[in-house]
Amino acid sequence: HSLALTLGRTIGKIDDLLSRIDRYQAGGQSVANDAANDRVGADALPDDDDEDEEFFVNRGRHPYRLSELDLPRWADDLRQDKATLSAALAQVKAVTPERDGKLAEIKEAIRSKVEHPAADRDGKPNRKLLVFTTFKDTAKYLYDQLGGLSQELGINIAMVSGDETLTSAGTGAGANNFNAILSNFAPVARNRRAVAASDADSADIDLLIATDCISEGQNLQDCATVVNYDIHWNPVRIIQRFGRIDRIGSRSAAVQMVNYWPTPDMEHYLGLQSRVQARMALADIAASGDDDPFDEDPFTKADAESEITFRNEQLRRLRQEALTLEDLDDAPTMGDFTLDHFIAQLLRYLEHNRDALEAMPAGVYAVAEADTGAAAGAGSNAAAEPGVIFCLRQRNAGSDPEPGAGNAGRDAGDAARRQAASPRHPFYFVYILANGVIRFGCAGLPQTLAVFEAAAAGRTAPITALCDRFDRETGQGRNMAFYDGLLNAAVAHIVQAHAGVQLSGLGMGGDRNFTLAPAAETPRRASDFELVTWLVIKERDG
Repeated sequence: HSLALTLGRTIGKIDDLLSRIDRYQAGGQSVANDAANDRVGADALPDDDDEDEEFFVNRGRHPYRLSELDLPRWADDLRQDKATLSAALAQVKAVTPERDGKLAEIKEAIRSKVEHPAADRDGKPNRKLLVFTTFKDTAKYLYDQLGGLSQELGINIAMVSGDETLTSAGTGAGANNFNAILSNFAPVARNRRAVAASDADSADIDLLIATDCISEGQNLQDCATVVNYDIHWNPVRIIQRFGRIDRIGSRSAAVQMVNYWPTPDMEHYLGLQSRVQARMALADIAASGDDDPFDEDPFTKADAESEITFRNEQLRRLRQEALTLEDLDDAPTMGDFTLDHFIAQLLRYLEHNRDALEAMPAGVYAVAEADTGAAAGAGSNAAAEPGVIFCLRQRNAGSDPEPGAGNAGRDAGDAARRQAASPRHPFYFVYILANGVIRFGCAGLPQTLAVFEAAAAGRTAPITALCDRFDRETGQGRNMAFYDGLLNAAVAHIVQAHAGVQLSGLGMGGDRNFTLAPAAETPRRASDFELVTWLVIKERDG
């Protein structure tokens, strides 16, 4: 529904532009050009009473005149955009409320909540339900479509957004007021005065649909269930939504959050669930110390005893190792496409396997099975082809000083250049195929980790047939010439990448704070690296 409205608005804007272009070409050129010639500077804005104001586009930010554009070509592009959007709109409009599976799901959830309410600590049934959605258009759609169900179940429904409110609970003065709706939804938490049962203006509301305009600072703990009809990219919003009911003073024995995640196909395209859950896990483990509302696993006593120590250690490592956590703004960032998912997995794995990992010597390896199925044939980035993933640490990498007032700019520039060579400097990951081709270099860490995950995640037992084959081929590890060659090729790639980054800083694009790395810290040979671990990916025989 929201997408259909958005497409319709966009098509309307295109129609308006095309109409203005037609009027301009039909006789407005002379007026516009005469007015433009009276000005000094191409970027000057017209006065409000200028005759050619209609022929300015994008007023207020970066205005331009129609006379400055290649109008025939632009008009053709606009018509092509309109045709594309109109075709999309026709398909979206086909999803009527009767065909809306998500709407049908929430109707069943509401019916179950009302007909089988949980009792609070006082033994009173709690039928209240708080439904959050990101967009006002969706909130109004839900209000309209759930109105019949609310009448059938005998409950009052309301909708609040930043600039509009709707309610079925009374029609008197003030009944449709923002604060009145919230008070009627949570009369105890908001200290609403007792009212007569016949007072229609103050009838209790059991179903409240809201945008994030009430996600902060509102006491709504009369309710015990929050439903996220859509999930915001920023997990802080999810915490804020849940915080409306998970508050001191709640009379509920338990509070619940229900999330409507994208369908599997859409999740594969967007990665929304994995990104939001990874960010939430990072905030939980590395920063806030709050419980992760997405984590339904019980917290053991051993976990609790080591939690504070673990968090402090992670904070120290995050500070010293420059682990970049993206700012949690309202939109997806480049961090959504990089390492959040893998870091979250690693941190959780560390919680239960720290001692074993610390006891392992450098250079340990494992053998995993190559993916020879359809994914590999299609060239999927996550397909594990025969080869080796090497993880190396640069031995001669200097430690970063704490940035000071005099060298902050230089430190930031140097860090950026190291990140260009390796997102996890001084660690480098290289995925090299068995034929010696570098599939993903040291700057392609997300892609390499995706392959590593596809080949090894969740596998706790050795693949005996592959291990035996590896031992036969290497003479029980005595003949490693083949893998030494792959390792040397990986090191050569890292050295070349590092040199390329250094040279790029000396060119026209280099910043004024650029400084070459000290000679002692520049990698040149295999001995400058320590092999931390490596994953051999092999095909099964036959």
